[in-house]
Parts: sequence; C-alpha cells; structure tokens
Amino acid sequence: MFLFNTTKLWRRQAPIFMCGLVVLILCSGCVRRRMTVRSNPPGGRVFIDDREVGTSPVSVEYTYYGTRKIRVVKDGYETVSVKENLAPPWYQWPVVNFFSENLWPAEIRDERTIDINMSPQKIVPTNELIQRAQSLRQNAQTGTYVPLLK
Repeated sequence: MFLFNTTKLWRRQAPIFMCGLVVLILCSGCVRRRMTVRSNPPGGRVFIDDREVGTSPVSVEYTYYGTRKIRVVKDGYETVSVKENLAPPWYQWPVVNFFSENLWPAEIRDERTIDINMSPQKIVPTNELIQRAQSLRQNAQTGTYVPLLK
C-alpha cells in the first residue's frame, strides 16, 4: 500500500522534476574569456601570437590559457614584444572546470588587461649611421662578421 502511494506521488511530480532538470541544463553557465591590450600611447597595431588583432586598445576573446606573444607596433615608437602568461583561475582547474563550465547557473567572466608602455623611437645621428655603414662595408669586403652592439 505504501509503495503504491509513493509511485502515484512520483508520477505526479516526475514532469515537474524533469522540467526543472531541463531548465537547469539550459540555463547552465559558461566561462567567457577576454583579453584587452592597451598601449600608451594608444593607436598601435596589436599582434597576438603573430596574428594581427586590431588597433590598441583592443579586446579579443580566447579559449585556452597559456603564454601569449604580444607585439605592439606604432610609427615613431619602438616596437614592444612581451610574453604574457595567462594562468587559469581556480575555477578552471581540472575537475572544477566541469562544474564551472557546465553546471554553474550563471556566466563567469575572466577578463584580463595587459598594459604596454611604448617609448619614442631613438634617432641615430647621421655621422654614426655613416660610420656603421662603412664598418659593415669593410667587414663584408674582408669576409668577417662582427655583430653590431645596440
């Protein structure tokens, strides 16, 4: 008799339970990853992993964590190349990330900002440039190679 009553109760509440489960699955969250590269002064062309992504300040979404090679180029300024390590936060560690990506009921945002300071390009005096050119010419004629010091 007791088993019959619980079965009746389950049959009435099963559709509600299933609807709740479907809503939970459909409303499950995700992790949005975004990286913003800002340069000082703004307006430099930004390359991430040797692919041009835009003019600074620029924001791009990414999927994987790890080390990124970021290069900013602007006329009149020295080119800046940096390697930025994007370490995963605690909720992206193995096993924990299953719950944060699939079962957490809201969207999680992981936003990183990378600031790059650019210095004005150095102007080499003409007489120094001519001396370096003559030195290179002489070394080329004698077959020797001497690396230039910066």
